[in-house]
Amino acid sequence: MTKNRMEAFSDGVIAIIITIMVLQMYAPAGAALKSLLPVLPVFMSYVLSYVFIGIYWNNHHHLLQATRKVNGAVLWANLHLLFWLTLIPFTTHWMGQNHLAPVPVALYGGVLLMAAIAYYILAHALIRLHGDASPIAMAIGKDGKGILSVVIYLAAIPLSFVNIWIALALYIAVAMMWLVPDKRFEKEF
Repeated sequence: MTKNRMEAFSDGVIAIIITIMVLQMYAPAGAALKSLLPVLPVFMSYVLSYVFIGIYWNNHHHLLQATRKVNGAVLWANLHLLFWLTLIPFTTHWMGQNHLAPVPVALYGGVLLMAAIAYYILAHALIRLHGDASPIAMAIGKDGKGILSVVIYLAAIPLSFVNIWIALALYIAVAMMWLVPDKRFEKEF
């Protein structure tokens, strides 16, 4: 089975996710610059989520560049990833509307954690399909960056109840870690 349909479907879902996120941002009632202050948390949440969705789209693209074929396990792993990504607009909106309150910030981190785990599952389903000596396996390697991301999310979620700014800083740290396209795939392909 070829990867083209899975790739096209995934691109479409990711485009819809970004569209939903921007549609949940409403213009303030006033025309003065100070009227933007109440919507600043919503905008900040949107920017962070847009970056995360962009990172997933970019890395998903690189992952599929290294892919020759897919099977049922890969299709389900991909749907699993897309499921968690589709929850990002909800948690983004809830976090922004509640001015970065601890519970929404923690749930946002929970969704990011599950998306990271789902990406790991997808990558390893592709490795199982293509083999341990395949270019995709070589590019992923030990996946230290992916494992570190999960560890950071696991620390950030409970820290949301201690100090939301620490949790948000950790989420941003993960984004910064992944912002540059994955060099492992750049070198291999």
